[in-house]
Order: sequence, then C-alpha cells, then structure tokens
Amino acid sequence: MQYDILIGIASTFGAGMLAQWVAWRFRLPAIVLLFSLGLIFGPGLGILHPSETMGWMFRPLVSLLVALVVFEGGMALDFRQLREAGEGVARLTMLALPINWVLGSLAAHYVAHLEWGTSMLFGAIVVVTGPTVVLPLLRSAKLQPRVAAFLRWEAIVNDPLGAILAAVVLQLMMLHVDVHADVFFTHTLPDLLGAIAVSLSAGILPAYLIRYLFTRDLMPEILKTPVLISMALVIFSLCNLEMGGAGLMAVTIFGMVLANLQIPGVAELRRMKESLVVLVVSVLFIMLTADLHRDVLAQLSIPIFALTVVVLFVVRPVGIFLSTLGTSMPWKEKLFVGWIAPRGIVAAAVAGEAGISLKEAGYQSADLIMPAVFAVIAVTMILHGFSLGPIARLLKLTLSNEPAIAILGASAWSINFARCLRQAGVPVLLVDNRSSALIPATRQDIPVLRAELLSQHGQESFEERPADYLIATTGDGIYNGMVCGHLAPTMGRQRVYQISPGVARLDFYHGLSRDARGKVLGEPAWNYTLFDTLFEQGWRFVAVEATEETAPSFGTDENRLDILVVRRDGGILIRSAEDNDKAVPQPGDYMVSMVPPSTELA
Repeated sequence: MQYDILIGIASTFGAGMLAQWVAWRFRLPAIVLLFSLGLIFGPGLGILHPSETMGWMFRPLVSLLVALVVFEGGMALDFRQLREAGEGVARLTMLALPINWVLGSLAAHYVAHLEWGTSMLFGAIVVVTGPTVVLPLLRSAKLQPRVAAFLRWEAIVNDPLGAILAAVVLQLMMLHVDVHADVFFTHTLPDLLGAIAVSLSAGILPAYLIRYLFTRDLMPEILKTPVLISMALVIFSLCNLEMGGAGLMAVTIFGMVLANLQIPGVAELRRMKESLVVLVVSVLFIMLTADLHRDVLAQLSIPIFALTVVVLFVVRPVGIFLSTLGTSMPWKEKLFVGWIAPRGIVAAAVAGEAGISLKEAGYQSADLIMPAVFAVIAVTMILHGFSLGPIARLLKLTLSNEPAIAILGASAWSINFARCLRQAGVPVLLVDNRSSALIPATRQDIPVLRAELLSQHGQESFEERPADYLIATTGDGIYNGMVCGHLAPTMGRQRVYQISPGVARLDFYHGLSRDARGKVLGEPAWNYTLFDTLFEQGWRFVAVEATEETAPSFGTDENRLDILVVRRDGGILIRSAEDNDKAVPQPGDYMVSMVPPSTELA
C-alpha cells in the first residue's frame, strides 16, 4: 500500500508536468491533456484510484488545494481591470448567476428528467466557470484586455458564489424541504447573505493585518509566502465551518483585497504562487478525473447528453444575453462570453460530495448528479479549450497572433531598427518615457508606448499590448538590466534582451548577475556607443531574404551586425553570444542585420 501511494503520487506529478510542457510546446489546452491523462490512469487502465488509496484524506486535501487555486486567482483581480471592463462584469456575476441557475434547473428537470430538488442542485453546480480552467486558457490566449477581464472576473467571483449556492440547496434537500419561491426568500437567501457577510469579514480583516505586518517590516521575506498560504488555508477551513462554500468566497476576497492594497513585494510573491498553482492544478485535474469510476461513466445516457447540449447552446447563451441587455457590450463579446464557459475542479468536487450526501438521504436521482456534471465538465473543457483561440480570432477579439517585439528606448538607430522589423512583417512596439523621443517614430507610423516600464502604470499599459520579446536599447546598461529583470518572470528569461552593458560587466563572477539583466543582444562588444556611432556613419538596418548561399554566413561576417532571424512560419530567433545553439536561418527566412552604407547581405 505504501509503495502504491508513492508510485501514484510520483506518476501524477510527473505526468502533470509533462502535460503542461507538451501543452506549452505545441500550443494546446493543458486542461484537455490533464483531463485525458486522468481518464487513462483511472477508468481506463485502473492504475490510479486516489480516493480508495488515500481514504478519508482525499476530499479534505482536494478542498485545500482548490482553496489555493482560488486564492491565487483572487490576487489577479485588480479593481482597475474591473473599471475597464465596465458594468458587464457586475452583470455576469450578479445577474447571470441566478438566471443560469434557474435555466439550468429547468433544463435538468425537463430534459434529463431529474427530480426538482436534484435539478436545482445541478443548476447551482453548473453556474460556475472554474478559474482552474479559465485562467490557464487566458494565459495561453492573447485576448483583448476587456474580454479577458470579463472571463477572469466571472470565473473567480462566480466560483465561490456557486459553491455556496450549491451548499445551501444541498442543506435544504437534506432536510427534505420543497425548494420553491417561499423557501428561497425565507431560508436560501438569508443563508446566502449570511455566508457572504462572514466571508467578507474573514477575507478583508486578515488582508489589512498582512499589510500592517509587511509594510512595517514585521515579517521577514522568507516567511511572507508561507504566511500568506497558511493564512489562506486557515481562512478557508474556518469559514467552511460556517457553511460549505463560504471558505472559497473568503479566500477569494482575501486575495482580491491583497492585490488592491498596493503592498510592496506582493506582486513578486504572487508570481511564486502562480508557479505553485500550476503544479496544484495539474495534480488536481489528474486526481479528480482518475477518481471517476467506470460505473459513473456507464450512467451516461442520451438524456444526460441532451442536457449537456442544452446547457452549452441554450442555458449559457440565453443567460448571458438576458443579463447583459442594455449594456454597452458589443454583440461579438456577448457571443464569445456566451460560448466560453468551461467548468472545472470546484464543480467536480461539489458534485462528488453532493452525490454521496443525496444518495444517503434517499434521493432516487442522486446517482445521476455526478455523471451529469461530469458530462458538462468534459464537453466544455474539450470544446471550449480547443475553440477559444479560433473563435476569438474569428470574432477579432484577440491581439496580434504574430510574435511581437518591444524595443525599449527611442533613439535614431532603434527607430530605424523598429522600422526595419515592421517591413519584415514583425509587429513592433517602441517604448520610452519621453514624448519628444517618440515623435520621430510616430511620424513613421511605428506603434509607440509612452510609459515607464518599472512603474505599475507602465507595466499595466505594457500588458495591454503584449509582446513576446523585449530588447532594451537605452544608453543606461543598468536601467536596461532592471527592466529585463523586472519583466523576465512574466515574459520568460530567454525572451528579454539588452544591448551589452560592457564586456567587463558580463564577467560570470564579478559582472552583473544574469538574474539582474537580460540576455546580451548579439556580441558582448555591441554596446550603445557602437550602435550609435555606426548609425552616424551611415550604417542602417536591413531585412533580406535568406538563400542557400547567404544563410550560412549569418553570424560569421565581421562586416555587418547580424541581429535576428524572422522565420517563414512567424517565429523569431534573436542572436545572442550567451546562447548555446547558434541561430541558423533557413532559405526563405528573413535576416535582419545592421550593414554599412550601400551594402546588402551577400
């Protein structure tokens, strides 16, 4: 038994990380791969049975891990994004939830022929769009900020509300009380409002305590992340004693308040927790899917599949349409949000616990709760996971899909560099905090951003126009390194470059730490003075298509500065002396170089 547990844990962690890497490498929805692995390990091969192996510990452990996911999601909710998204978010969280509950309950009763009580519970469970599913999808998609804010806020806010609603309905069903309008206003609504009040207090007060400790240097850096995680788990557990589902709301509020109190250092801690949450989500998806028994899958029937279809194509779109009537949301955004609604871990966990409780209470249709919810989760994850990107592009709700380069520092030669990249078909954004420096670029129709990237405003403005690569070209090598180090955790350390700060500063031991700067663009001798001097002498940037004859010379000709390669498939290879592998263009690629006057690549 001991070795079974170790093998199960090791295989779950290993398979989860492998699935995440494959999804990143081939641009696939990670949740679909994780879901598939769970089905293979569990119902398929029968080698992983988490609940049987772990016993009573399984459900509490799942609940605590879900709390961590929701807490991290709450830290992504910035009120500035709420103002940007407008009233649509409020309607998606306040109006769409009850409308979807009613419509989902009616569909469960009349389409799948479930009892009224069971139908109401099913409707409460499927109103949520899980952050464990939505947030990974948003990370991989380049949606416009407004649309991304809609989906993010709805997923994170509705998740705990739906869990509380399901808990209230379940409690009423356990008492064998008929669920109708009188019961809703006399029992359900007061219990829901009470749970919300408790969650607000439990989420807000600890956040202010954290700010007091952090801003007064009463907490060492090494303890900050453990304290935040521990406090989130304690808040979750204590609030769940008041009502099932209240803990999720409390940790969401806790994270949201922390994100908006502007506590120095919290953004860095949030990045650390994001990495932890990726691991947690991977393990949770595999464990919960693997825990499905074959008899549950055997209960999938035509009425349940019909119910799933109705939930996808009727309940959700109609609910979104009704809740957004009279708003300024364009029809494209309504259509997109009405379709994208993947359900996730919270729905699965609540359905599993509710099904067992209802079966013990004697409800005949209790066995159908889990397969019905499972069908919705499976279909929405697969359909929405694969269709989010294509549909967003079809409706023109995405930013550019081509790899984009941001150039920090507006100078005569960097503007020429940006102009050359645009001519090669590469989306470019020129960033500087000086209006006068950006004027020449604006006159040449080069997209610009006037912002200080080390400020919160600058970082938020930069996120609205995301770039895949950053090249820092200012004359201050230390500043270039600071910006690269600041953006590296979000963009990736292999995607932030800077012109050389000087050969001496690149010394492995005595020079600038690699963690505090970007990769060197080109060769160590290519500093700002070199580029500026060569430009004054008439050197210019050119982009020339590589041929069988010219491709091998890239990076070897001392009479030009070979910078990067633009692949035919849209990829970009930026040359750096710190790369182990040399950037090798293929015929048909474009080679971008700085060349002397009246010289072309040959």
